[in-house]
Amino acid sequence: MSALTRAMILAAGLGTRMAPYTAVKPKPLIELKGKALIDYAIDRLAANGVKFIVVNVHYKAEMLVAHLEKRSKKDKHVKIEICDETDAILDTGGAVAKALPYFEGEPFITHNSDSLWVEDIGSALARMKAAWKPDDMDALMLLATTTRALGYDGRGDFDMDAFGGLTRRAEMKLAPFVWTGVQIVHPRLFDGAPKGRFSINPLWDKAIERGRLRGIRLDGQWIHVGTPEGLEEADAFLSDLVREP
Repeated sequence: MSALTRAMILAAGLGTRMAPYTAVKPKPLIELKGKALIDYAIDRLAANGVKFIVVNVHYKAEMLVAHLEKRSKKDKHVKIEICDETDAILDTGGAVAKALPYFEGEPFITHNSDSLWVEDIGSALARMKAAWKPDDMDALMLLATTTRALGYDGRGDFDMDAFGGLTRRAEMKLAPFVWTGVQIVHPRLFDGAPKGRFSINPLWDKAIERGRLRGIRLDGQWIHVGTPEGLEEADAFLSDLVREP
């Protein structure tokens, strides 16, 4: 199986900022325009050639597993495997590290379950696949400009040079790009990583030091559904798109 036909959706977060919705269901199952957030991610990946998806679960895991099993029975084009974190949540780094055996040493895509976007033209994932150079990169991030990031009010995450090289936002400064929650990653990024629960951020910092963390700009509107207010904003934005002639 080609390496970039495999992906992981990170779906094990507690979703505390999305309360009270998450009192009754996990965040990936919250609906936007009648469709669960995780289904936006699955559909986007499937439309771009992904055939195998690992989903990690923790909070209200049984609900998410049931949803994915029901979907799998209807859609035979994508195989979904569950990476169980019900005993202990592993954070972003630990979650991906635990799932590495599924990818057999090959690069793969990671996609946060609360990230979606509307593209101006073409396919961001197709552009990422075309730009991916495993000999030169440990990870390739999809980045949105902060001016086109709905549901985001931070200072930005990265500066990016003309060749896609990334550096962290300097303290107390603004940066023009924010990570969308989507990347292509090579397993070597996790060489020497700690065991158990840990953040992926220190691994990115090491890749920056080696000049092996790159980015590609999203040509479109990124939508981060992180809070009830963000959900309302996303609903309004998508409704306006439908109403346009």
